[in-house]
Amino acid sequence: MTRSLFLIAGLLACSAAQAAPQELLQSYATQAKQENPQFQAFSATRGEQFYHAKRMHSSGKAQSCAACHTDNPKSAGRNEKTGKEVLPLAPIANKDRLTDPAKVEKWFKRNCQDVLERACTAQEKGDFLSYLLSVK
Repeated sequence: MTRSLFLIAGLLACSAAQAAPQELLQSYATQAKQENPQFQAFSATRGEQFYHAKRMHSSGKAQSCAACHTDNPKSAGRNEKTGKEVLPLAPIANKDRLTDPAKVEKWFKRNCQDVLERACTAQEKGDFLSYLLSVK
């Protein structure tokens, strides 16, 4: 009986972890349609381009997501400012990634401001998540 309960709890936890990214994508799609009525769909290709794109920061230094997270989102990185280790972004390499919508929003808010010096759009967030979910 106890073994069955653990199995059911494990399956529920796995399905919840898988549901979080899809719920986020749905939420971002709704927001993207409000921001741009011509919005059609998210693109993993655009998300990958966004991840690797270097943007000139007001400090005069080029910034990108890959600067801290490495060119491969399955690898651990290092925060350029603090030197702290950054766990892999891709859910395939980090099972806890993208499972908590509040954390995802917190990090988008912080990192978009750090890299872009502005908030990310819903389309940028959705494209970015689509890319991370496509990494195998």
